[in-house]
Amino acid sequence: MLTDVSIDLVLFDLDGTLVDSAPDLADAANQMRLARGLQELPSHWYRNSCGSGARGMLGVAFSVGVDSPDYAGLRDEFHDRYADCLLRSTALFPEVPALIDGLSRQGLRWGIVTNKAARFSKPLVASLPALNGCTVLVSGDTTPFTKPHPEPLLEAARCAGVSPSACLYVGDDERDMVAGRAAGMKTVAAAYGYLGQDAKLEQWKADAVIYSPLGLLQLLVRA
Repeated sequence: MLTDVSIDLVLFDLDGTLVDSAPDLADAANQMRLARGLQELPSHWYRNSCGSGARGMLGVAFSVGVDSPDYAGLRDEFHDRYADCLLRSTALFPEVPALIDGLSRQGLRWGIVTNKAARFSKPLVASLPALNGCTVLVSGDTTPFTKPHPEPLLEAARCAGVSPSACLYVGDDERDMVAGRAAGMKTVAAAYGYLGQDAKLEQWKADAVIYSPLGLLQLLVRA
C-alpha cells in the first residue's frame, strides 16, 4: 500500500507511461520492411512490444531475436530510422498534463527513468512542454545499467537528493516493478500502457495498479 510512506519524489517510466510513442516506433520498423520489399504491418501489431524498444520492434517486423547474427545491424538501422521520425506522432497520453499539474499542486517533485537512450529521450522530453519541469531524467545510457537493474532508479534518487524509500516509481512493464522494489521504492503499475505480451499484472507485485494517469493522483491524495 501507499498509505504507510511519505512520498517526496514520483518517478515515471517514459514510453507507455507518460508518452505514447508506439506510432513512431512502428513507423521506423515499417520503413525497414518497405526498404526490403516487404509490406507494412498494421501499427497495432507492434503496440504491445513497444516497451521492449528495438528488440520488440524487430521481433515483430522480422521475427528476429537478440541471438540472431543479423540483430546488431538491424538494431543500428532501426535506431537511425527511429531518430528520423522520433517526434512525428509521439504524444503525451491524454491525462498526463493534468497529472503533472496535480503533482505540482501537491508540491511533489517528479522525474523520468527510462531505458531509452539519451539520444532519443532528451529531445523527446524537450519537445513536450508538459514534461519540461521534470526534476531528473535518467536515460538508458546514463548509468552502466538498465532496468530491471535498480541503479538507474537509485541514480535518480541521488540526483534529486531524496532517499529511495521516499520515492515512488510508475511504469507499464514488469521490469519497472522489479527495478523499483530492488531500489527500495514503492511501485505502481500503469495498466493503460503497453504492458508487453501476455502480461499478468497480478504477478508483478506492484504496490498499486492504475488504469489511467489520473488514477495516480487519487492514490497520492489518499496517501
